[in-house]
Amino acid sequence: MIRTLLFRMAILSTLLLSGCGYNTLQSTDEQIKASWAEVLNQYKRRADLIPNLVSTVQGFASQEKEVLINVTNARSKAGSIQASPDLINDNDAFAKFQQAQGDLTSALSKLLVVVENYPELKSDENFRDLQAQLEGTENRITVARNRYIKAVQEYNTVVRSFPSNLTAMIFGFQTKPGFTVENEQEISAPPRVDFHAPQLPEK
Repeated sequence: MIRTLLFRMAILSTLLLSGCGYNTLQSTDEQIKASWAEVLNQYKRRADLIPNLVSTVQGFASQEKEVLINVTNARSKAGSIQASPDLINDNDAFAKFQQAQGDLTSALSKLLVVVENYPELKSDENFRDLQAQLEGTENRITVARNRYIKAVQEYNTVVRSFPSNLTAMIFGFQTKPGFTVENEQEISAPPRVDFHAPQLPEK
C-alpha cells in the first residue's frame, strides 16, 4: 500500500514538474552550456593563432612595435580570465571576459590596418595562410556567439515566464548574461579581415 502511494506521488511530482517548465529549464540550460563551450573553443582557436601572426608581422614590420605589443598584451589579458563554465553564472565576471575579448578584437583590427602598408608581408605565403585561418575563426566566433545569444534568450524567457518562473525560483535557476554591443548589427558581422584591398596611389 505504501509502495503504491509513493509510486503515485512520484508520478504526480513528475507531471507537476513537467507542467511547470522544469524539463524545459533543464534542456535550455544544457543548450546554453553547449553553446558557451563552443564560444570558448573558438576564442581559444583565435588566441592560438595570434603568436604566429605577431611573429610573422614582426618579421616584415618590426618597427610597428607598439601595435604588436598591444596585441600581445590584449591576448595575455584575455587569457588571464578563467573562462570556466561557471562564468556564465556571474554577470560581473562575464562582463570582464567580454571586455577583454573586445579589447583583443580591437587590437587585432589595428594590427590588420597596419599590415596594409607592407605589400611584401601581404604576399607572404605563411601570412596568407594565417589570414585565411583568422578569417575563418572570426566567422566561427560570430556563429558561436549568435547561438549562445539565442540559447540565453530562450532560457531567460522560461525563467521569467509564469508558471515556470516559480519552478525556477524553487530550484535556483537564474537568468544568465548575454553578449551586448552598442550596435546590435555588430553581432552578426565579424571583424573585417581583408588584406587584399587596393592601395591608394601616393600623392
